[in-house]
Amino acid sequence: MMKRVKRSKKRDERNVKDPFKKLPNDLNVEILMKMPPRSIARLRFASKHLSSIILDKEFTKLYMTRSSTQPRHLISVHRGGSNMQMQGFHSLSQDHASFSNHDKVSYKLDPNLPYEFTPPVRGLICGRKGTKMIVGNPSTGQFVSLPKVKTRRQEILSVFGYDPVNDVYKVLCMTVVTKRSNMSRGGGDVVPWEDIMSEEHQVITVGAKQKWRMVECKHPHRHYSGHQGICRDGVMYYLASYKQKRSLMSFDLSSEDFNVTKLPEDQMLQQYGSLTNHTGKITISSHAYNSNLDLWVLEDANKEVWTKVAAVIPPVSDLLGWLHTILFRFWGILRTGEMIFAPLLSRNPFFFICYDPKDKKVREIAINGIGDDSDTIQVFFDHVESCMIL
Repeated sequence: MMKRVKRSKKRDERNVKDPFKKLPNDLNVEILMKMPPRSIARLRFASKHLSSIILDKEFTKLYMTRSSTQPRHLISVHRGGSNMQMQGFHSLSQDHASFSNHDKVSYKLDPNLPYEFTPPVRGLICGRKGTKMIVGNPSTGQFVSLPKVKTRRQEILSVFGYDPVNDVYKVLCMTVVTKRSNMSRGGGDVVPWEDIMSEEHQVITVGAKQKWRMVECKHPHRHYSGHQGICRDGVMYYLASYKQKRSLMSFDLSSEDFNVTKLPEDQMLQQYGSLTNHTGKITISSHAYNSNLDLWVLEDANKEVWTKVAAVIPPVSDLLGWLHTILFRFWGILRTGEMIFAPLLSRNPFFFICYDPKDKKVREIAINGIGDDSDTIQVFFDHVESCMIL
């Protein structure tokens, strides 16, 4: 009993000597606002007074409001090794031209368990490998595990989003189930692709003691594997096959209802269209081999009104001024209007280019220290840093 009393007394002494307790609350908030998220996460263990501020939702919102004016590039890198797997996150202000002094957060994964991440939402990011999932804050390095997805299926699409009505983050998972009635249709066990549907739809709310819940979908469809979904204003969007046509599916995070929006009758869009990171409106892009880039912008989801914006992009060799045989992929559009192109295969050093179609200017962003043939690299843009503690 004596030992317990002494330890409790020492903890009380540390609280009394807390220097931040003597400062005005507004000054403490101002100090925290100027710190990076990693430092804020550490301070909550050093000061009980600061911890109460850091854990307050109002401070998290205030910090995010400031961060939203300073968007960053976020690079996820998975590097395999003989003894362990490493997942690293690298970030840099979008105003910089080099990653020489970038902020880095990394953590160790379970052996042979590379996570594939969905685009970050309000500073948080969600990763999945099979039925295992994690949600984390790459700016603080804090990650938590979610319950395993309840399914035996292998093909899964997961979409991460934020519900502003209820102020919660949610994950939607869909798994492919083959209709048994079609198993005997010609060709033995071969089933027509259009008859394979995403039949299991599950949702989990990120938080303590939450579980996966089955939700009903009245629009039988199949999600496209390898295509990521995005979240905008409390609604998740992803591409899927609906009535044998490529369509835009949406899932309202508040009502948890599914809806479908028809795409324009455009051959390139139907065959190669993919959701594009474009601030403001939902956009689907189709990039032809002749450097033509078509952007289809959803103006009105209820009336299914789309606007086509066509852009002619010069060959990358012309943009960079040197010859090469590297294949590039269109990644998205920044808030500034710059278009992002990155190599299909990782290179050392890894790089991508920012092209301004209005001024015809190009910037090459090189990331020293990452990128080789064994790395899996994901690039996200307009990332907003958060100090949220999970």
